[in-house]
Amino acid sequence: MIEVTHDVFRLAQVFTISRGSRTEAKVLTVRVTREGVTGWGECVPYARYDETLESVEAQIRSLPEGIDRLALQEALPAGAARNAVDCALWDLEAKQAGCRVWELAGLPAPGPEVTAYTLSLDTPEAMQAQAAKHAHRPLLKIKLGTPDDMPRLEAVRAGAPEARIIVDANEGWSAEVYADLAPHLLRLGVTLVEQPLPAGEDDALLGVDRPVPLCADESCHDRRSLPKLTGKYDMVNIKLDKTGGLTEALKLRDAARAEGYDVMVGCMVGSSLAMAPAVLVAQGAAITDLDGPLLLAADRAHWLLFDEAGVHPSDALLWG
Repeated sequence: MIEVTHDVFRLAQVFTISRGSRTEAKVLTVRVTREGVTGWGECVPYARYDETLESVEAQIRSLPEGIDRLALQEALPAGAARNAVDCALWDLEAKQAGCRVWELAGLPAPGPEVTAYTLSLDTPEAMQAQAAKHAHRPLLKIKLGTPDDMPRLEAVRAGAPEARIIVDANEGWSAEVYADLAPHLLRLGVTLVEQPLPAGEDDALLGVDRPVPLCADESCHDRRSLPKLTGKYDMVNIKLDKTGGLTEALKLRDAARAEGYDVMVGCMVGSSLAMAPAVLVAQGAAITDLDGPLLLAADRAHWLLFDEAGVHPSDALLWG
């Protein structure tokens, strides 16, 4: 039996990026029950990819009872619906086998990974205050992609002078803007820029010097995305809601590394249930960005542990 429920998690504060603001995270929770054992997973439908809660739920409900992970890869495209079911099936298989998911996948036992903490887009003054509050964190992520990016970046650096900084332009720049900003990004210690150009326009990056490395986010969904990234990016951002689950995420990670890309593992704003499978993918990643639960006012029971060592692997009571 496949069960789908809608869950809402209130955010600790308003979260803003260049595309808009939100006060809550709306997710779908999938439970797959077979022979009295239930596995579960979570996905976050994303309007940027023409997904809604209703459309993703309809995809999930279209699946036949008894579908396995192999058949699932062909039954649904990469995206949120396949992610939730794929992760639920991994959890189910681990429970049925009496072991952890990483053992099923042939992976070494995971450990904690230092994660970025994302600052909400705001006025420079407010972002400096946010940065100062979180200056103890080793890695801060800033959502940019507006005409006032530099004052915000300067303010964050003033508020957190020792933290590493990565920038997510959310498809808001052009190749010319990146080239103009790159010297300033270097001066301010920015170590990475995510998706500076719209995914459909990133051929403009071909031949552009990249003094600050670029990471493909919206331009990279699964392994089929890799051929189009050559000469444009240095890193790929793997998100399970893009890959369509843990199964493809692990394959994308291996394929990207084989082609010479560094790996970032990111997330949508969701609960610890959504992050738990991603922690396995994030092992050894150049950048881990799994701070979704830190942005929530309340999380799932048996939530992931975040401490000075980073985000820890899930307890079996949560997932896997």
